[in-house]
Amino acid sequence: MPELNWRPMREGDLDGVVAVARLAFPNHLEDRACFAERLDLNPGGCFVLDGAEGVRGYLVAYPWRREAAPALNSLIGALPDDADVIYLHDLALHPEARGGGHTRPIVERLAAQATADGWPDIALVAVNDAAAFWNRLGFQAVDSPAMAAKLASYGADARYMVRRLQA
Repeated sequence: MPELNWRPMREGDLDGVVAVARLAFPNHLEDRACFAERLDLNPGGCFVLDGAEGVRGYLVAYPWRREAAPALNSLIGALPDDADVIYLHDLALHPEARGGGHTRPIVERLAAQATADGWPDIALVAVNDAAAFWNRLGFQAVDSPAMAAKLASYGADARYMVRRLQA
């Protein structure tokens, strides 16, 4: 496998991001406009795994409200003024890039950045039976009645998970 490196996402990467997303999450499709909006709203939380063949993965994160998640495939308009966590909206790798140890470095980079910026936690919704994967990266499942209906829309295996950054 050619060398792959994480770097900040740029507008020219969006088609590659959408292509990876369609492979990684065929049951949770999101339009290019969603990724473009997240990049515009929080460029410092958007990264791509880049290689000779183009985008091979991506991570999208932004400030959001605890025990909440934007609806899939929806525009959010603006980041909330009362955000109290970093929401890891999406992390995906092209199937050919999986298993190469690429996820931990970008999650740790996001955690270090969020900690430096004073955020107490990173939150996410784990889908596709990925709770064990996220647990290995420091996330714990949180029973959230506020998230119950939203989680049901993601599938029976969806879990709201949080990684504490600061005590």
